[in-house]
Amino acid sequence: MSPGAPDDPSAFDATLEIAADADRVFAAFFDVDDLQSWWGVVSAVATPRPLGIYALAWPTHGHDDLIGPLGGTFYGVVIDVRPCREFFLADAYWLPPDGDPIGPMALHVTCEPTGMGTRLRVQQSGCDDSPRWRRFYRVIDGGWTAALQGLQRYLDVPNRQEPIR
Repeated sequence: MSPGAPDDPSAFDATLEIAADADRVFAAFFDVDDLQSWWGVVSAVATPRPLGIYALAWPTHGHDDLIGPLGGTFYGVVIDVRPCREFFLADAYWLPPDGDPIGPMALHVTCEPTGMGTRLRVQQSGCDDSPRWRRFYRVIDGGWTAALQGLQRYLDVPNRQEPIR
């Protein structure tokens, strides 16, 4: 598939089960030490309140032929927050290490308690028809998938009796 192909996704949407309480999963998106551990950020300002700042920075890593170097900074404004359950960012942008920012976009994270832990859903949206924008979601799909697997490993309660499905 060529970079920026018409069948590139126009959003990211993933759901996974984590064997940890919803309040713990929610907190992992705002605690700087947690963000460094599971998402590999080098710095973060994450304020879980309306009009709070949500800014994360990663070291430069990898390269995409269309987008350029990967890493950089993602930032947005917390518009809505329901402590321990969900938050919504708007006016979010990704500033790659080189090149123009990509945005605006939105990020919606929900933490739904289940019998054995939490059902986490992460949705990122906002797009136009430019090849670079469309390629963005193909690139971040892999990054989000790896990060969410890291979050799952980081938070899963050891020795749970049954796997969450």
